[in-house]
Amino acid sequence: MGDVLELAEVSVRRGAKTILDGVDWSVNEGERWVVLGPNGAGKTTVIQLVAGRLHPTSGAVTIIGERLGKIDVSELRPLVGLASAALDQRLPAGEKVLDVVVTASYGITGRWRERYEEMDTGRAQALLDAFDVGHLADRTYGTLSSGERKRVQIARALMPDPEVLLLDEPAAGLDLGGREELMRALAELAGDRRSPVMVLVTHHVEEIPPGFTHALLLRGGTVEAAGPIEEVITPQHLSRAFGLELEVERHRDRFSARASHAALPAV
Repeated sequence: MGDVLELAEVSVRRGAKTILDGVDWSVNEGERWVVLGPNGAGKTTVIQLVAGRLHPTSGAVTIIGERLGKIDVSELRPLVGLASAALDQRLPAGEKVLDVVVTASYGITGRWRERYEEMDTGRAQALLDAFDVGHLADRTYGTLSSGERKRVQIARALMPDPEVLLLDEPAAGLDLGGREELMRALAELAGDRRSPVMVLVTHHVEEIPPGFTHALLLRGGTVEAAGPIEEVITPQHLSRAFGLELEVERHRDRFSARASHAALPAV
């Protein structure tokens, strides 16, 4: 049983459609997980479950020792930091960047009449600095580039000092330079023992930062493989999950994958 996150025989259905089917998954203290799979595999649904934003149709979801459905989720959410495209759409474009981060202390997405201590604003500024966007603190969120917004979101997710950090496709939409800057920042975070447990969702093995220790590979709402990353990110598992014969390479703690020559159409 995972001491941080646990999914036991979890299924999620919407009408006649089964999104997840009998998923078992355990996450322990100190681990850094990547959740990988093709479109429609159920990756974002898994993140919504462990973020306490979705309940399973059947099975049990346990978050930091608490069973989902038997505890007020408002008590859980400060313990789980989340950065996602859905959250990005909810953040006010006219909000100052520093306020985008500091409002996470109250779990809100727009500053109103609440008051913050100097300690709170100091922490928000320090987190922005850690992701190389501290100089943007007085800019409005809507004026930032995609890469800058991603890093501000991660700083915001860390603001409440969570026990789990969930990153739903953090590199989506970034160009090569923006992706590599983000990978460097996430690698530093993953290598820090003081960091929370991390779970990152992606479609691409190239977007797995160095320092990640485990992988959950999904296919059609079921688990293809789960465990230490070097045992999961293999040609055999990836080929089955993506339905294409793939070659996988690892160089300096980064993965890459491409279709094998045998899988390519003749020209």
